[in-house]
Amino acid sequence: MNIAQVDVNYNFSSTGKIVADLVAGLGERGHTAMAFYGRGPEAADPRAHRIGSKAEVLLHALGTRVTGLTGGFSPVATAQLLSRFDRFKPDVVHLHDLHGYFLNIGPLVQYLKARRIPTLWTFHSEFMYTGKCGYANDCEKWRTMCARCPDLHGYPQSWWFDFTTRMFQQKQAMFADFQCLHLTAPSQWLADRMRQSMVRDKPISVVYNGLDTDKTFRRRDARELRASLGLSDEYIVLSVGSDLLSERKGGRWVLELAERQSAADKVVFVMVGVAQMPKQVPANVRLLPRLYDQDLLAQYYSMADLLLLSSAKETFSMVCAESLACGTPIIGFDSGAPKEVAPPGYGAFVPYADLDALDDLLARARAGQITLASPQECGRFARARYGKQAMVAAYEAIYQDLIHKQSGRP
Repeated sequence: MNIAQVDVNYNFSSTGKIVADLVAGLGERGHTAMAFYGRGPEAADPRAHRIGSKAEVLLHALGTRVTGLTGGFSPVATAQLLSRFDRFKPDVVHLHDLHGYFLNIGPLVQYLKARRIPTLWTFHSEFMYTGKCGYANDCEKWRTMCARCPDLHGYPQSWWFDFTTRMFQQKQAMFADFQCLHLTAPSQWLADRMRQSMVRDKPISVVYNGLDTDKTFRRRDARELRASLGLSDEYIVLSVGSDLLSERKGGRWVLELAERQSAADKVVFVMVGVAQMPKQVPANVRLLPRLYDQDLLAQYYSMADLLLLSSAKETFSMVCAESLACGTPIIGFDSGAPKEVAPPGYGAFVPYADLDALDDLLARARAGQITLASPQECGRFARARYGKQAMVAAYEAIYQDLIHKQSGRP
């Protein structure tokens, strides 16, 4: 099979790493896979092709802010992508995140529909069934019709105008006659929401995100890393996020929880992914910027006694899967899919924003009053459930089924 992967990134960010693993894994299975992406670092992989330019991305972002519309200001990148499709002649197109100011979504979908190309579309966020939002949070308008958006200034930001009704209706029309289409979600939680949305009549499957549990995300010896941070026998609580102090990732809750601990508790909070360093932090907090070295990140996961998840909403939570693969269980807020990624025994969660409950949960975890799996058990669970080989095999089966259905074969 010729399989085209389309995402905002390649081998960078959660979805970009998933796409890179799919390209490599499908190649190992005898298929020809190519990735087409719009942002992030230039890929050295000859199977990855960047479309568009940084200038067009900036113009797209500006157009979105000024007009309130998004997904329609990248004509050059879109033309490049469709031209590459004409040359590559994909048997299947696998779409991932198409937001991010890099592509005109409508013309791409029209191209796929007109040529009846079997298409698999993985919803990594809620963007494609809302008026504009990547995460609906507590808003329920996506179930019927987006209007008077309560998060107009959230990503993708509009400075003035609210066109969420228009964009919602455009997406409804886009999906209405999209016949050669199969949708997937990385969690049952997100799949259940998709089945209550405008795409409810489409076939929807769950395929968990995969990661490299053999070479990268595995238990490491972290004694040198612990020593380099000036730590000895402290109880380490780790938090990881691409922009940890953002409102969605909720790093402020980690700082507030740290303030509640006494010096006698000997609890240290290590926060990885802090974009802008605050002026004052509690003495028991260590702040680090985002880590791009995946082997080093695996050492941080291995060093920690617990991973603390403070997000407002997650449709999967790759950091939970990575942490489990490195042998570290999870505590945190119930923010959607994470309690599915780290089920009882591997994770424990309390209602979002209930800091008292989170403080109590941490205390009980430290005291051994709640049952959490050992490092070995966490690793075995993650390898079986989130290994990238299982993800590649699951998607390969869906590709084949799509082609068979399109060709009319049983």
